[in-house]
Amino acid sequence: MNPFESTHGSDYLKKPLPILVLLSVVLTTAHLTATKGLVAGIGIMVIPFAIIYLGALFVNPRIGVITVLIFNFFVLGIGRYIPMTWGLLMDGIMVLMYLALFFKAFRIKVPWNRAASQLTILSSVWFGYAIFQIVNPEAVSIAAWFYAMRGLSLYMWLFIPLVFILFNKPKDLRLFFVIWGVLSLLATAKGMQQLIFGVDPFEQAWLDAGGDVTHILFGKLRIFSFYSDAGQFGAAQGHAGVVFGVLALFAKNRKFQIFCAIVCLAGLLGMMISGTRGAIAVPAAGGMMFIIIRKHMPSIILGVLAGISIFVFFKYTTIGNDNDQIRRMRTAFDPNDASLQVRFENQAKLKGYLASRPFGGGIGSTGNWGKRFSPNTFLANTATDSWFVAVWADTGIVGLYLHLFILFFVLITGAYNVMYKIRDGWLKGQIAALVCGMFGIMAASYGNGIFGQFPTCILMYAGMVFMFIAPKLDKKIMEEKEAKLQLEIAS
Repeated sequence: MNPFESTHGSDYLKKPLPILVLLSVVLTTAHLTATKGLVAGIGIMVIPFAIIYLGALFVNPRIGVITVLIFNFFVLGIGRYIPMTWGLLMDGIMVLMYLALFFKAFRIKVPWNRAASQLTILSSVWFGYAIFQIVNPEAVSIAAWFYAMRGLSLYMWLFIPLVFILFNKPKDLRLFFVIWGVLSLLATAKGMQQLIFGVDPFEQAWLDAGGDVTHILFGKLRIFSFYSDAGQFGAAQGHAGVVFGVLALFAKNRKFQIFCAIVCLAGLLGMMISGTRGAIAVPAAGGMMFIIIRKHMPSIILGVLAGISIFVFFKYTTIGNDNDQIRRMRTAFDPNDASLQVRFENQAKLKGYLASRPFGGGIGSTGNWGKRFSPNTFLANTATDSWFVAVWADTGIVGLYLHLFILFFVLITGAYNVMYKIRDGWLKGQIAALVCGMFGIMAASYGNGIFGQFPTCILMYAGMVFMFIAPKLDKKIMEEKEAKLQLEIAS
């Protein structure tokens, strides 16, 4: 065959039909952009790519897990540029993954049994409790329940089985860390851009619309990067600092070790510039957990000394007070801080209100959803300022105890596997990083409502799965090492 006589992609433009199709798409896009706005025009242009993506997703549903891990970093921040409910897209991708697995089951056997785990059961129980909240007599809005329930329980229930089934190998764990690390670096870079050069016009519009109330304090901008807010950015970057700091200590590959160290430092820098005081609980609690699971006396002594030094620095010195970020962090150690006293007052009010409501006021009764759907209620007008306080207010003392039981069960399981079950050193380090990061986020969630927000919730749920499958991964790794050793002896 003569290659010069073959038909290439550009040659189709010589024919009238492809030209007419292309012109129709261009004119339709231009018309919709002019009459309906930029979002409609972009929607038309995205359709071909969406069709290709859906085809790839149904062929290989694992693509969906990777998409969720990447997109969840941007899903809330992108709304400042293209206003729409982007969070629903995350729901859609997860549902499509289940549809893809359902259709694949007609051709091949889908290993549903991989999701048979205590973690799946616990997430189902928690989701079941959220469904039960529909009939809570105190609930005043089904719409508020729908929106708030997603971050509270739905994503956990949907995503955890998918990770068990589709994203469960050592190479997947490494890819998980690479995605997390790269996007955390990008988040800190974006944060530094806001700190040094200021916000862009879209971010300024968001601040002018009400974001400035919580993000400009005493004339200084609290950095939020491309996350939902500064609180989420600070905690998420502190989370990355803890996880990648532990990974850097265990990594055997020199390049990956350097990568982890850079992500760790960038994460801690992002935490500092966010101006989020509660975020300091992430490295504090994460470091404490690392000391416990290491079972190494020199590490314990060094960790205790480091913790005391940090506490003394913030509590009893004024060093660095000319720096806005350090000065704001220092207020977290002041028990007489006005903001802290207001939180205690709100919690006292909630305690009295919830004393006769063991199942809470209904999911979506507090926070932004409460203000949107039931603005005249007591819970909507009482700030929770905390993930656990919000869970308590929405689901009652019963829901709070159930939620805490699930979290501590997962945390203790992960810590037990690190301390007593995992033999491979590198896998032990990876799971230890996840355990330390989880405990840090749990500690910080008392001060801020960060646990159920993107990207923290998705990273936490994926990490939980790896904590539970770690013994199986370890067994496989050790068998491969033993087989390799036997082969070397035989040769």
